[in-house]
Amino acid sequence: MTFIKVCGLRDADTVDLAVRLGVDAIGFVFAESVRKVDPALAADLIARVPASIRAVGVFLGNPLDQILDIARATGLKYVQIHDLDSAEQVQSLHDAGLLVIRAVVSGKVRDGYNLDLGEDELLIDGTDAGSGVPWDWAQQQSRPQGHWILAGGLNPDNVRAALDATGAWGVDVSSGVESSRGVKNHVLIENFVAAVRN
Repeated sequence: MTFIKVCGLRDADTVDLAVRLGVDAIGFVFAESVRKVDPALAADLIARVPASIRAVGVFLGNPLDQILDIARATGLKYVQIHDLDSAEQVQSLHDAGLLVIRAVVSGKVRDGYNLDLGEDELLIDGTDAGSGVPWDWAQQQSRPQGHWILAGGLNPDNVRAALDATGAWGVDVSSGVESSRGVKNHVLIENFVAAVRN
């Protein structure tokens, strides 16, 4: 079954909806963004997520110490980091008991990439990460080994075609289930999950 992550949630009602729909992961953004949550709110929201669903902290431009502090304060076990550049950074995160999703932009992954920094999973985003702009999945020539997650401009209408084109193990959606920038639409989330599951 395809792994589904819904990202950028900031309120209890939407977190509860995602839990009821049985998504595999819920993302909480700590990078500078309209979707950013402060650690205190995130801790409350993460407490609503059952152990069977991943709560993932999303980071870009955050110092390693800050990532570790936020993870401790909120109870995060998973971190998705968009600017990892060394195995030493990954090891520090692992030493703190965290599982690491390394996010990279399309075109930056060679064929057969095999988690070279020691990260646990890989996420491939569009060339402008976080913009919600679809990229040409069919032209993604490189295929990483193992589990990898497709992101970037996915929505209920195109996610099925994206999965068919790439063979990705999982998908990550944020702006594609919003009624306006940063505002999640419950119907779109339901439609996205249905499109993937069906």
